[in-house]
Amino acid sequence: MKYIFGPVASRRFGMSLGVDLSPDKKRCNFDCIYCELDPAKPVNIYDNAPKPDEILKEINLAVKKFSFDVLTLTSNGEPTLYPYLEELVKNLSEYKLLILSNSSTIDNPEIQKTLCRFDMVKLSLDAVTPQIFKKIDRPYKEIKIENIIAGMKKFRKIYKGELIIEILVVKGINDKEEEFEKINEVLKDIKPERVDISTIDRPPAYKVEGVDTKRLFELSRKIENQHIFIPTRDKLDFKVENLTKEELLTTLKKRPFSQSDIDNIFDEHTLRIFNDLKKENLLEEIWVGGIKFYKALV
Repeated sequence: MKYIFGPVASRRFGMSLGVDLSPDKKRCNFDCIYCELDPAKPVNIYDNAPKPDEILKEINLAVKKFSFDVLTLTSNGEPTLYPYLEELVKNLSEYKLLILSNSSTIDNPEIQKTLCRFDMVKLSLDAVTPQIFKKIDRPYKEIKIENIIAGMKKFRKIYKGELIIEILVVKGINDKEEEFEKINEVLKDIKPERVDISTIDRPPAYKVEGVDTKRLFELSRKIENQHIFIPTRDKLDFKVENLTKEELLTTLKKRPFSQSDIDNIFDEHTLRIFNDLKKENLLEEIWVGGIKFYKALV
């Protein structure tokens, strides 16, 4: 098939059947330094776009063949540049829909309206400082981070689904605590259901490096009162150790932990305390985008 890929087991969204809206070449209004695709000059239009019927034909064949949790619209580039996105999505309402967007068009009211049709929307927010944003995401000249942030806030007010913000960390670029403190202030207004903090795990377009998982956890402490998920394939070599009941409750109140966090970084003592809290019904279990989190009730 030309437009369908997978299903793939996503660390963040379960079993995902992918729909690539630009399979023949990269069409993106960013040229992110960490992108797995080859470098390309940012564009702001989608040329020679296929009609929705062509894509729908493949989707209808694929859904009969494969089992999946979510139908994910993505692109070799930015999927919201696809000019028939509204028409396409109107015909997919029977499926659980996810879109992976770089956020570049979120200040467009028509795009906001279309994204409201999705059950889950993943938007990137790698930086909020203009200089760092330009350095890491290399946007089309007319795109401003200030407009993206304003668009996210407006979209949040009308969107009823699960909003997920992704921060991808690049060593020496946006890996400073000061930048994460600024991102935290923005997220207080956006109030997403989940924040994913990740780093480079595939060969990037430019000569840049990711950070280790320990650094991701350190930076995540600057993001307050959010459901944070740190997807990792690494075997972690550090632990959250010897927390008391009160310390663990305070931690889970400020920063809910995913099941993956609990399995990977709690030492045996802290895990026993955690299980005791569950038995005492002092924890709330919350599912966001297929990821289970635990939050303190007191």
